[in-house]
Amino acid sequence: MRKKCLIVRGGWEGHNPIGATNLFIPTLESAGFDLDIEDTPEVYADAPTMSGYDLVVQCLSMVSATVDEVDGLRNAVAAGTGLAGWHGGIVDSFRASSDYLQLMGAQFAAHPQEAVNRGRLDVEPYREYTVGITQAGSEHPITRDMQDFDICTEQYWVLTDGLNEVLADCSLVPGPGDEWHRPVTMPVAWTRRWGAGRIFATSLGHTVETLSDPRVRPLIERGMLWAAR
Repeated sequence: MRKKCLIVRGGWEGHNPIGATNLFIPTLESAGFDLDIEDTPEVYADAPTMSGYDLVVQCLSMVSATVDEVDGLRNAVAAGTGLAGWHGGIVDSFRASSDYLQLMGAQFAAHPQEAVNRGRLDVEPYREYTVGITQAGSEHPITRDMQDFDICTEQYWVLTDGLNEVLADCSLVPGPGDEWHRPVTMPVAWTRRWGAGRIFATSLGHTVETLSDPRVRPLIERGMLWAAR
């Protein structure tokens, strides 16, 4: 019996929600999922429909949701529907909803830009940093055989809680002009249990190019499949 996956995509076009999610559609279809695609979170409020999904892949950056929509998503995950996503599509969604933030256990706070370029919109806030697999990650099926790697992309400052199991992290090292006085460890990929459901998220994925990176794409593909019911 084939499984069902809901892809919800939209919001800020800078994250290319259509191109980003299209990248993973062949993987999901090959894994035996029938797909439905929505461009708003309205479907989350439809409990009978949501109960039929084994996985929700969310790519909604800088959007809002109603109380009923957030409640519907929370209830579906608690009942066993998996939730997975990347970058701003999952940790910069529904900022005004404390219930969503509790569900995710993580929120985008900043992607610090080098002081010399601060405030410039024509320069991406990219940093070179190392993604390190944690001890928990070395034992987890998503990241068990993955190695540390260097990458140059947005480095997310993420606010998180202790319920998350961090599979990969990074050090956000202060440079000249930065306000924080010592390196801060930030999660890069993590899982979370919510009721009977599983959640996978990663801060990587600012562009389709980053998502296509041979170190990043398998991380997300495995994360989605792990999260699914």
